[in-house]
Amino acid sequence: KSKILLASTSEIYGDPAVHPQTEDYWGNVNTVGTRSCYDEGKRCAETLFFDYYREHRLKIKVARIFNTYGPRMHPNDGRVVSNFIMQALQNEDITIYGDGSQTRSFCYVSNLIDGLIKLMESSDDFTGPVNIGNPNECSINELAEKIIAFTKSTSNIIYTSLPENDPVRRQPDITLAVKILGWKPTVELDEGLNRTIDYFSKLILSVSNINKPEPPLKYSKKSVLEIA
Repeated sequence: KSKILLASTSEIYGDPAVHPQTEDYWGNVNTVGTRSCYDEGKRCAETLFFDYYREHRLKIKVARIFNTYGPRMHPNDGRVVSNFIMQALQNEDITIYGDGSQTRSFCYVSNLIDGLIKLMESSDDFTGPVNIGNPNECSINELAEKIIAFTKSTSNIIYTSLPENDPVRRQPDITLAVKILGWKPTVELDEGLNRTIDYFSKLILSVSNINKPEPPLKYSKKSVLEIA
């Protein structure tokens, strides 16, 4: 009789033709594209959840999670925030796919967790899907510039080709979350980025200390005799 949560995704909406994205939008997804295994996998998962809800009255909750970031991300997870911060902290080129005008909406991790808890505590008759994300839209260029400024990096921005079917715009409409869950994000991008940068700075420092070669040991004649 437990409730079960599906951590679904904004990728449900594909490269959206509706902006911002509301939960009643069915999406614009290429079923045979290079990204489709993830997009369609999550769409199939939602389908199965609702089949079990209708057939067995399973207590389901479906959250469509938009871009989330924060401390404890893996430095090589391939996500845009962690990529940019790691590159900036090491003064490496920051790589942007496309011209950087594409947008995302970045939600700080503590806000996401708060939203998921509120969803699980909501009435059983509210299944979702519900968007959980920050409705403030930011271009990838703006994100890179913020991170360079906050890290005081000397990194340059370089541009490469945009991957196939990469969404041009992504922004959640969180009206439903505000109305039903009483939830909205409270940590905005600048504050969240600085917290995340602080985490990665300490991570890089700790790794560099681990990898630092040990100084050669110096023994006096007395200590060598004592060891012998």
